[in-house]
Amino acid sequence: MGSGKGQLRLSQGGVRDEDLSAEPPIFPTFREERPVTETETDRGREMQHAMHVFDAPTTKIAIMCNSFSGSAGIDRVVAWQAKNLKSQSGNYVTIFTLEQDISPPDGVNIQVMGIPQNFTLKRFWRLFFPLNFIKIVQWLPMLKGYDVIYSHQYPLNWLAYLAKKRYGTKYIYYHHHLDPPEVYEELLQRIYVKVLNFLTLWSAKRADSAISISQYSRETLLKEIGLDSMVIYNEIDTDRFHPDIDGSRVRHKYGLYDEPMILYVGRIAPSKRIHLLIKAFYIVKKALPDAKLMIVGKELFDNYYENLKEISDDSVIFTGYVSDEELPYYYAACDVYATASLWEGFNLPLVEAQACGKPVVAFDIGAHQEVVKPGMGLLAPTNDIARLAQLIQTFLVRRQARSVQSGNT
Repeated sequence: MGSGKGQLRLSQGGVRDEDLSAEPPIFPTFREERPVTETETDRGREMQHAMHVFDAPTTKIAIMCNSFSGSAGIDRVVAWQAKNLKSQSGNYVTIFTLEQDISPPDGVNIQVMGIPQNFTLKRFWRLFFPLNFIKIVQWLPMLKGYDVIYSHQYPLNWLAYLAKKRYGTKYIYYHHHLDPPEVYEELLQRIYVKVLNFLTLWSAKRADSAISISQYSRETLLKEIGLDSMVIYNEIDTDRFHPDIDGSRVRHKYGLYDEPMILYVGRIAPSKRIHLLIKAFYIVKKALPDAKLMIVGKELFDNYYENLKEISDDSVIFTGYVSDEELPYYYAACDVYATASLWEGFNLPLVEAQACGKPVVAFDIGAHQEVVKPGMGLLAPTNDIARLAQLIQTFLVRRQARSVQSGNT
């Protein structure tokens, strides 16, 4: 995954709200630098190349993820990883997944194992996968002959570990972020997440090596199981995400014209704390009554989605799933990108929004200081909804002022 055209590299050290005055400029440049570790420098990028470049003339690579769709950040990371690995001469790349609804990159193979589609059965199936001897006997031999396996999630970590033991395949665990159980209200869901996290970390500890998607994720993995990892930041396709996109067709589709528009992209799940973003939005509306909040993403938890609909009026627009091809136009249509998530190992939409030239607002949590580029966004104190709203409003007011000024010239 080299640098150059079509890829976006990150600058570390995001802008925290406390570092700025009460009236920050539209694109503030002052930030508090934190120490940059070796993995965050150009040497870290060189190490990344070393991780993904192999000496053999032909290298068989398996990439494992629970789903391959456009609705989850991990899946999009897998697609980009597969594309880059395949672009290197001699690499044979196959994605192994439980379910699929998008096509793999050109030249990349895909194998779909299958999984129950019922919400509850799917969760039990994942937890007890090591006891699913039929699936293991069916799929483990397919990994014979592969040189390296990148596994992004449990339960496929278990299959990667078995391939390591049986065939001597190199198993590399790709660490994203694990949801804290306490973000869920239902007891059974909290128990499920707690057990899933335990099994994920247990299987990760048996890897030959590990990759983390941020310094924050690296530190949490090291703290949890004592496994150090290389930091490789998620990259996006800047041929698709860039400032020169016309978002007018999205505004036209939803009957929006010059109204201030806030965008959120991601899973509709309790861990994303979308209800906090809606609360912040209604504070913004007191000053900007015509403002709109557009929420883009697939509904994964019916009860949570219904609760969000109940607290929303027609100024909150739920678009449902939006394809990867259409997503850049949604970023282009907004005036500011915002999220109220309290747990993030990276946050891919923050990077995509900035690549499209949009200011971003988020809480100062997780990897956000690493992800928010200087001059492109502001971080509010954790859980401070009023301050989150104020920062969003600041960007929207400045945007309106620029529109008026340009209209008078």
